[in-house]
Amino acid sequence: MASQLFAAGSAIGAMLEEAEVALSRRDMAAKHVVALREAREAWYWLRLYATRPDFSALVAPLVSESSEFVAMLTASVRRLRRSEGG
Repeated sequence: MASQLFAAGSAIGAMLEEAEVALSRRDMAAKHVVALREAREAWYWLRLYATRPDFSALVAPLVSESSEFVAMLTASVRRLRRSEGG
């Protein structure tokens, strides 16, 4: 589980870095979508860890923070997609 959480968590940053130099607005949106998917996966793994009594107190703040990050990326994707069509 730890390796899956690390892979998902590190992919978020990688995708957002790639989005910084995207070739187009559409390309940037696509990279943000991938980052959002990875963020949701990382959030899933953190919530799973939080079900374990030995990790719950340690992981609870990370679950909350990752939820906020998912919300921010969701808003970003919506904004980027809206501007694609207009």
